[in-house]
Amino acid sequence: MQTTHSAHTGFPARQSQGVGRVACPGCDLLLEINVLSDGSRAACPRCNHTLTRHIHDGYNKVLAYSVAGLILLVLASSYPFLSFAVAGLESEMTLINTPGALWRYGMPGIGALVATFIILLPALTLLMSGAVAAALLTGRRYTWLVPCARFIFLWQGWAMAEVFIIGVIVSLVKLATMATVVLGVSFWCYGAFTLCLIVALSNLDRYRCWEDIEAVMRDD
Repeated sequence: MQTTHSAHTGFPARQSQGVGRVACPGCDLLLEINVLSDGSRAACPRCNHTLTRHIHDGYNKVLAYSVAGLILLVLASSYPFLSFAVAGLESEMTLINTPGALWRYGMPGIGALVATFIILLPALTLLMSGAVAAALLTGRRYTWLVPCARFIFLWQGWAMAEVFIIGVIVSLVKLATMATVVLGVSFWCYGAFTLCLIVALSNLDRYRCWEDIEAVMRDD
């Protein structure tokens, strides 16, 4: 059995909960996780894969960014996303109408995938992240806690909000030479929503989350 090493930073020292074991996702080496102080991380000695990090006030950050992100997504769905003007003709696009446009052009499958990956999955991931963080902050046991955590860690890689916003920006570079493009309120709200999603998930440490869920289920 090998013990991981902690890389300490300048954060004030405070111990996290307990000691546990985990298999490294990078090389499958079975390791013991030492007690971590604020801002430190446990890394695999074989492949240097980060196993867990101690994030100060992590669940409060997840909850705050989740709520902010969901509000921003509602705003992004309520205003124009982009508008185009070419030779006197104008066209306006909204976030909700994007999958519908693909459906009308005979691509219902692609439209369903777009709606799933840029709206539904990101929204569900953020909603469940906030719910799990709130439950762990209160220390109360809920029947949906484990399924929600499984959903988050299984499907978070398929929440492709950042891929969509990068694709839109790349397309705008090309469209700007052919038409007048105006970025709507929805574009900026969706961009901010994407940032909230990324920051919320980055503050939800998988190992510590499962350790805290196990403690809640055991103690209640």
